[in-house]
Parts: sequence; structure tokens; C-alpha cells
Amino acid sequence: MTRWVKIFGNRYLGFWVLGLLLFLIQEIPYMLMPLFHLKTNPIMNMTETSATLDVCEKILGSLCIALMVFVVHKDAALFSIADSREKLCFTLAVIILLTNFFGWALYFTGHQSIFVMMFFIVVMPPLYYVAIGLWRKNTPLVITGAVFLAVHFVHVLGNLRK
Repeated sequence: MTRWVKIFGNRYLGFWVLGLLLFLIQEIPYMLMPLFHLKTNPIMNMTETSATLDVCEKILGSLCIALMVFVVHKDAALFSIADSREKLCFTLAVIILLTNFFGWALYFTGHQSIFVMMFFIVVMPPLYYVAIGLWRKNTPLVITGAVFLAVHFVHVLGNLRK
């Protein structure tokens, strides 16, 4: 992990390679999707209902990734679960990721209800970013992830109901 420039408080512009890896792990279902010749794929074939929400969602999602990878705490190590807070937040991130993967397994096997899509596939990724932000003491990521959760949920629900 590198720290380049102090940006505010105990946060630095830097690079956390594990953050990039954590993002890529969360993207595995999208990488595997072509291997599952799905009869229907509502998530990838949604009718867009709001250009504004679409832009906001893309900006917030990208910002979560950037904040996770490029904003590092002054005292952060490459990987640490040294205290009970870190252990709890890291465990929460792992549980959320596994819950997301479980949802994708349901989706790939044809269980594509609005509940499955919304709970497992839409809600879990922003919560994953929030948990990582809590684990890493990355308040901007926590806040952005929470806003991303709300926008992502409203946007995708609107698209799926159309």
C-alpha cells in the first residue's frame, strides 16, 4: 500500500492493491455470466426509466471503487484484522460478498424474482463497499456507499417494474 499525498484528516491519496482485488472479486459473477446461457437475463436487459438516476448510479458506483482503491487511512496496513472492530467489519464484508454470490447462484439457476435480484444482487454490492469502508476507517467510502445503495435500489427497482 502506498500513500502519496495527504488529502484531509488522516486520509491520503494512495493506492491499496487489495482494494482493487476486492473489487475484482465482487465482479466475478459478471465475468462468469457468459458461461451461463441464460434464457432470460433481466438484470442485463432492463429498460432504462431514468437517465438521471442512471448517471448518478454510475458516478456513485465508480466513486465507491475509486475511494476504496485510492483513499487510504494514515495508520492502515495492507491487510489488518488486529482489533475487534476490524474483525467484525471484515467478517461483515465477507458475509455480504458470500450473500451476493448466493444470489447470483440463484439468478443463474433461473430464480430471477424481483426479491432475489433486489436483495441479493442490488443491495449487497453497495453494502459490501460500506463494510469495507468501515473496516478500513474510510468514512468517504462509507458515506458514498450508503448513498449509492439508495440510488442503486431506487433506480434498479424502477427499471425492473417497467
